[in-house]
Amino acid sequence: MSSTLSVEVEVKSDADKFWQGIRDSTTLFPKVFPDQYKSIEVLEGDGKSVGSIRLITYAEGALVQGSKEKIESVDESKKAVSYSVIEGDLLKYYKKFQGHMDISPKGEGSLVKWACEFEKASEEVPDPNVIKDFAVKNFKELDEFLLKASAYNI
Repeated sequence: MSSTLSVEVEVKSDADKFWQGIRDSTTLFPKVFPDQYKSIEVLEGDGKSVGSIRLITYAEGALVQGSKEKIESVDESKKAVSYSVIEGDLLKYYKKFQGHMDISPKGEGSLVKWACEFEKASEEVPDPNVIKDFAVKNFKELDEFLLKASAYNI
């Protein structure tokens, strides 16, 4: 049985800039968050379009060491993306794990909505609150980076 966990995060960056930061996460995240990401490699596709597969290697001490994600859908106009974890440590705990994100303008900044749909491998496995918290931390830190990096223009 699938369950869903979701969160909304308000950020100060405008929606276009934040979306661009998310879309550039393959190169941006390991540079900006070396304490969290060792590397993000594009294995198939361009790392941004549907069908692209990325191998994410997390920093030492992370709950999971790595995961392979496949981009399932992208809607540039709605600033929305969905992905599935198709390989990696996470699948020891969850039979299925899909993430969904969309970014919409809100006031001067934007609203980031993130949700994951998951199916636990066993009853003992907790809901993926750790992953939700990690996503929230990433959004807040990306926002800080984008606000400071005025040179990071679209």
